[in-house]
Amino acid sequence: MNDYTEDLLRMLRLYEQRYPSEDPEIRALAEEIDREFMVEDVRKMLSSMEIGTNRIREIVVSLRNFSRLDEAQFKAVDIHEGIDSTLLILRHRFKAKTETPDIEVILDYSQLPLVECYPGQLNQVVMNILANAIDAFDDVNAQRTYQQIKARPNQIIIHTTMLGSDWVEIDITDNGSGMPESVKQKIFDPFFTTKPVGKGTGMGMAISYQIITEKHGGKLECFSTVGQGTKFLIQIPIHQRVCEAAK
Repeated sequence: MNDYTEDLLRMLRLYEQRYPSEDPEIRALAEEIDREFMVEDVRKMLSSMEIGTNRIREIVVSLRNFSRLDEAQFKAVDIHEGIDSTLLILRHRFKAKTETPDIEVILDYSQLPLVECYPGQLNQVVMNILANAIDAFDDVNAQRTYQQIKARPNQIIIHTTMLGSDWVEIDITDNGSGMPESVKQKIFDPFFTTKPVGKGTGMGMAISYQIITEKHGGKLECFSTVGQGTKFLIQIPIHQRVCEAAK
């Protein structure tokens, strides 16, 4: 489309050079459609369309990487790739709105080996934790002005590291409102939710806990301080016993 449009514009310019016209009807139409502005605007729209289609492509690729539907068994994967795909899917929720600035996402990745896991399920755990953090930001931001939020921006830090030689850890920390001990103790209980009726099922963190502890033989822990924020630690072994037994 871009090539065709440029060809048509070249032909139009050539006609104007070779056959200049003082025809009042042609001049009136050129003024009516604001030809010069239209030519520049068409180019800008085509550029926006290209950006948009590239964005769609990124989302489709990320959805495929996120779900990993073709990988029902354990597989050695780059967990950073899964985190990046999850962040891209959630990017629209990190973007600034009229009443709130961007949520800052800071990535602090260590060099990790490929990790044997259920990739789609691990990605789902990361998404559940991030989505809960964003929801918590929304709740507390409703009580703050734009200037107050900007002075203390909403922030999520994702840090990955090796634990010894056999385990990896994903640390997801936010600087939200935190949660009292009474809530923290129930965070992994099925059907427990602090969200309004109809907004949350109370199963996201319970399923996440099951995925990490039962499916991967790992640990999922939550640390939180009211007024300071919340930290989730995901720890899983690099090699799964199921994989070794299958070999």
